[in-house]
Amino acid sequence: MYLNELMEHLEYTCLQGNEHILVTDLVYDSRKVSKDSVFVCIAGTVADGHDYIPDAIEKGAVALVVEKDIDLPKDITVIRVVNARKALAFMSAAYFGYPAKKLTTIGITGTKGKTTTVYMIKSILENAGIRTGLIGTIETIIGDEIIPANNTTPESYIIQQTFARMVEAGIECVVMEASSQGFLHNRIDGFVFDYGVFTNLGYDHIGDKEHKDFDDYLRCKSMLFRQCKTGLINIDDEYASDIIKGHTCTIETFGFSEEADIRATNVRLVHEPGYLGVSYRVEGLMNFDVAIDIPGKFNVLNSLCAIAICRHFNVNEKDIVKALNKIRVRGRVELVPVNGNYSVMIDYAHNAMSLKSLLSTIREYNPKRLICVFGCGGNRSKDRRYLMGEISSNMADLTVVTSDNPRFEEPEDIINDIVTGVKKGKGEYIKIIDRREAIKYCIDNAREGDVIIIAGKGHEDYQEIKGIKYHMDDRELVLEALSK
Repeated sequence: MYLNELMEHLEYTCLQGNEHILVTDLVYDSRKVSKDSVFVCIAGTVADGHDYIPDAIEKGAVALVVEKDIDLPKDITVIRVVNARKALAFMSAAYFGYPAKKLTTIGITGTKGKTTTVYMIKSILENAGIRTGLIGTIETIIGDEIIPANNTTPESYIIQQTFARMVEAGIECVVMEASSQGFLHNRIDGFVFDYGVFTNLGYDHIGDKEHKDFDDYLRCKSMLFRQCKTGLINIDDEYASDIIKGHTCTIETFGFSEEADIRATNVRLVHEPGYLGVSYRVEGLMNFDVAIDIPGKFNVLNSLCAIAICRHFNVNEKDIVKALNKIRVRGRVELVPVNGNYSVMIDYAHNAMSLKSLLSTIREYNPKRLICVFGCGGNRSKDRRYLMGEISSNMADLTVVTSDNPRFEEPEDIINDIVTGVKKGKGEYIKIIDRREAIKYCIDNAREGDVIIIAGKGHEDYQEIKGIKYHMDDRELVLEALSK
């Protein structure tokens, strides 16, 4: 492929060399450079691709895409762009033959609910015979192939490569989580979604290595609705009108509000020993009854969102009801079977908004005691720790503060920050640094009618300490505690 063909939708300046040059590969990792490839120099938070230009040239790169002025041998073609990440996204789309145009693409953005919603959509569409791929926090799914995820939204090259593989595998539709970081770092540039979805917005992902402030977080979320054809908005969220400012898409709404195009009514919580669920009536653009084996009103909204999307695929009501009735999402209000009249639930809630929503939801089921086990990740905002501690203390009867992914911080320092917030609330608390022991303590002391929530890690099966990921799965820890 010729370099100028890869650059056809970009503004750029050819500083030297010939832009009509044949290149064999598109690379953004200098370790993967091969003969006659083009190397895109991305300035990341940890490393700057411009520093690896000598290595790339030595390995045979014939062209470079740069953001900086650099003196190089004249036999190297150098393309200057304002934003190398954006360039990589558009070049990747061209390199793989614009695969998004051959798929129906659905992007889900929001602070919470993205993961559950993408699995619900995939389940409904697959149940209706529509082959659907998935890109999300937990994994990427291409037919029968499952690829564990490193980021909620992968790098743009990986997204386009995945789209291309889906097309080759006969996939018709793809549903993906569109994170704020994905928009911030131009990972989702280079194509237009057929459908964009907004679930909700809360204070999260704000800090030195994330968004500079809440306005930047909101701005990045809203970008989806200038990059999709049809937008579906949770009308109940307080930021709904802010999210769609400047939108270029057709807008539809869902929610509990009577103003919503498709809405949930007659919500009923179902609570039995070891089981928490919810049922409701869909009204508006569609009309039928739904029951799901996942607890909480926020999952009413998640499933309602999935219904609103699948309406556009002409999926019949029977297929929707059948798919939602059997949906399970790993680490999202996931009930773990126990031999007792109490419930144990694992959830990914790792920020204040998610934890508050989760605890308030389960509180509505009137448990004998509500017990919350959680920690916070290291090298992240301390505000999150204070807020989560205070929320748990005010909403749970007992808070068990433990370790999450301490990364390069000391677990006890993180726990002490959480306890600072816990002490502002009225609930009882205990500190148990070892997560295994914390979970065992809860199981050993469970009473009839209790609901134990193990929050923060959800689908993760590791604990990150000093740059190393050690195997740790909350499900296994529960089963281990039960066996003892």
